[in-house]
Amino acid sequence: MQDDTRAADIMMGDVVRLEDVLSRDSVTSVAKSFYALFGLPVRVISHEGDLLADVHRERPLCNYVNTLSNGERECANTVGLVRDLEPAGETIVHPCFTGAVYRIVPLAYQGRPIGRLIVGPYVPAETQGPPASLTSIDEAADLPTVLDHFDQMPRVRVDIAEELCAHLRGVVELLVFSGHRAQLASTMQVASVRENYRELAEKNEALKSSYDELKQLDQLKSTFLATVSHELRTPLTSIIGYTEMLESGAAGALSDGQAEFLKTIRSKADQLLGLISSLLDLGRLEAESLDLHHEAVDPRALLSDVGSTIVPNANRRNVALDIQVADGTAKIWGDPVRLQQIVLNLADNALKFTREGGEVVLRAEPGEVDAAGPAGFGAALFTASRPAVVLTVQDTGMGIPEENLSRIFDAFYQIDAGTTRAHGGAGLGLSIVKQLVDGHDGTIEVTSALGEGTIFTVTLPAAEAHA
Repeated sequence: MQDDTRAADIMMGDVVRLEDVLSRDSVTSVAKSFYALFGLPVRVISHEGDLLADVHRERPLCNYVNTLSNGERECANTVGLVRDLEPAGETIVHPCFTGAVYRIVPLAYQGRPIGRLIVGPYVPAETQGPPASLTSIDEAADLPTVLDHFDQMPRVRVDIAEELCAHLRGVVELLVFSGHRAQLASTMQVASVRENYRELAEKNEALKSSYDELKQLDQLKSTFLATVSHELRTPLTSIIGYTEMLESGAAGALSDGQAEFLKTIRSKADQLLGLISSLLDLGRLEAESLDLHHEAVDPRALLSDVGSTIVPNANRRNVALDIQVADGTAKIWGDPVRLQQIVLNLADNALKFTREGGEVVLRAEPGEVDAAGPAGFGAALFTASRPAVVLTVQDTGMGIPEENLSRIFDAFYQIDAGTTRAHGGAGLGLSIVKQLVDGHDGTIEVTSALGEGTIFTVTLPAAEAHA
């Protein structure tokens, strides 16, 4: 309610508080310039008593007087009184027992008091010598020291002091004017933004309704895929089983042609079973119902197992396979089955898109990951890093166009239909990899250059961080 009142006052051309329209930095800058030019201390105080600027340097006289018991008390009384004085439209000149004076200059805007300037202490140039109130302040005072410090006080003629304070007052009130106009423009803009926000809120509600409907449809899709996948898996398992029995000769000897046909049936059935398994994995990952069983996994053994799996295919395609494990690489904290699935999917993709005579490199090396996991940069600011293992799958294949890099982890996404037909796949592998990496509190990144190859980098927490 208070904010609304202030906004209404500003809209009507009124200033509620000096702090609302006057930048502390700007008024401090003006006070510093004033002090640098004339050597006069300046304080700017709002109507509510808040100190907005304080530019001064302790004078030897003030420092010395504060070492005296009576002087310290008198100084505190004088400063407190000056700070609380609020001029009613006219400048107040308040004397100090040291012979110096303070000028309390009112600040007003559109006829309304908004604060005050306190200039001083300084000694009027017309003053001939220190008053008795200074020389007799304390019996312990050293008179020659007092007189010497008094002579070092800044001196200003009365008429000059009036002109300087009037000039400073004009500058500050000009800042208030500029700040008020900026505040007024900002408030008008806020009102416009609020109206736009109301319209956006209505549109957002409509979008939310559409989103909820699409989410429901997506859930139906996932349920349908999971149901169909389960239903297909049972007869497909029987097909593979009977195929294996026929290949073993359980129903009699096979001719070369029959054996070749059964080999093709078995190959396509295994391919279909892999697709069904991927669909089931994707469904469980989306439903966050896939359990991960963490343990310490040796990266050397992990890459070797994956390498032994894909090396026959690599040899057939005349693609070199290189496995590199840097010294000092820690064990990975993760599910061994799912870690193998991550690396195998990436390695299969690398091999699939690498031309004959090319090379695929599987690499493991030490690294670091944010202790907060993949929560983003904001969380990383307040968390320490922890040991990690960096797994890299690099190929010398065809590469991925830059415009496609942001979507390669989407389920069912293919770069183009031609690639899909030439290389097969349903576009599920990278989506599953991304969700498995996220499930391990890791990160995955990809860089690629057309005609040169692609590098997938997976960073996973090290087992020693969980010891």
